[in-house]
Amino acid sequence: MVTVGSRLYQGLCAALTPGAGLEAVAAELSRVIAPVVPHDALRCGANNPSSGVGVTTLAFWHGYAPDLGRELLRPDNVGSAVRELAGLAQQHVPVAVADRRLRSGAHDRLLAKYGAGEELCLALRDPRGVWGVLCLVRETGRRPFDDADARRLAEVGPSLAAALRRYVTAQPIKPSAHEPPPGMLVIGADNRIRTMTPQALPWLRTMKAQLAIPEWLAESSFASLAAAAREHPRCLRLCVPSVGCGWWTTIEAQPLGDDGDVAVMIQRASGTLLIPSFCDWYGVTTRERQIMQHLYNGSAPKQIARALDLSVHTVSDHIKALSRKTGTSGRDELVAAVR
Repeated sequence: MVTVGSRLYQGLCAALTPGAGLEAVAAELSRVIAPVVPHDALRCGANNPSSGVGVTTLAFWHGYAPDLGRELLRPDNVGSAVRELAGLAQQHVPVAVADRRLRSGAHDRLLAKYGAGEELCLALRDPRGVWGVLCLVRETGRRPFDDADARRLAEVGPSLAAALRRYVTAQPIKPSAHEPPPGMLVIGADNRIRTMTPQALPWLRTMKAQLAIPEWLAESSFASLAAAAREHPRCLRLCVPSVGCGWWTTIEAQPLGDDGDVAVMIQRASGTLLIPSFCDWYGVTTRERQIMQHLYNGSAPKQIARALDLSVHTVSDHIKALSRKTGTSGRDELVAAVR
């Protein structure tokens, strides 16, 4: 029997097509969700729970004016939104109209400035943690969101979180013969790219061509990352699934000094940089993660069994489960892909 929830999940999975541009994916998400909660614009930010609430690694925007998007991604607005998302995620039903329960009237005035009435926001969570946020907007003059809209949107949450995980993990993880070299950008105090190494260009071209990230979104994302690095001088690191490109990307930001410049390193994620995010998205259990770490360090199944006080048969079962979840043919291919 096909239930309403399963039909919604199937529709969301069809909308989240690996290899499609992020703008096209966002438009399809909006189309699927519109019969549940009518809206004029949609934005969805996804993250893996181990990175913490609000550390966005995937972003889908549809219907938002670029100027409004830039305003919402200003560092001060992002900081406020992260705190509010953390509070929203702790509510029994993690959905609310932004200005009614979460933000000051400044957010309402910002939306109105660009013709938007109000935002209905939903924290995407499941037993593993918070996977991101979904926000819907109605234009000024349309019926405000009500409690019925909030209840219906809350029902979207589990299906959307599951569909996002499927989107990221739909293609088996494979070792890649082509690995782009690390590249570096320098973000100036004005939050614009001041200079870059030649190796950074292929990464920017990939964002523009293969992922179809809007230029304003890429610029705003780098600005927010640089601002966060200045606020927290330790190295700030994101592990991003480059869906459709065949690899994961690590983006690290660190202040260069006291003049406001921030170095942003972009490179293929591997090993200890990849494993936490990898385990989140692929649904790897705590025990499986321990075994994966031992495999990565070069241990054989017998050595892993002794180290974890398990039978070799149990270790082999966990390795089979890891291969099944990741679509790899066995431990050698799994380790090669993570490396």
